Amino acid sequence: MNTADQYLKAIYVVQRVENEPAATGALADRLEVSPASVNEMIGKLEERGLVEHEKYKGASLTDEGIARARSALQTYCIIERFLTNVLEVEEFRAEARELESVIDDTVAERLDTIIDREPECPDCFDADTDACGYLEVAAIEPEAEHSAE
Repeated sequence: MNTADQYLKAIYVVQRVENEPAATGALADRLEVSPASVNEMIGKLEERGLVEHEKYKGASLTDEGIARARSALQTYCIIERFLTNVLEVEEFRAEARELESVIDDTVAERLDTIIDREPECPDCFDADTDACGYLEVAAIEPEAEHSAE
């Protein structure tokens, strides 16, 4: 998954949570980058026909952008589930974010055979917990307790 796909995924998730176009600030927070970086990438995605951007309102995905974002989100869910359910990695979110930029479609497909992905994926992604809804509960409890403090 490349950087553009990470942005598309972020726009998709923010749009689902807020039920409106994704604001630059919300994307910058989610991606942990500057608003200027978000504006630059949104411009590139708009040129490619993946995003529509309206000044002061935010970014919305086109149909092609939605398809790419859903694919990227599915890959992210596969990585998360592999890290938690198979490898039992406690800091799975940080690891998944690191890996999503280097895992290609072939590796994601092979990991997918190990985790036995649900047909609902990527609709299983819970934006509130920022995690796949099919993670084994024991694997996410330590992080959930930590974030509640």
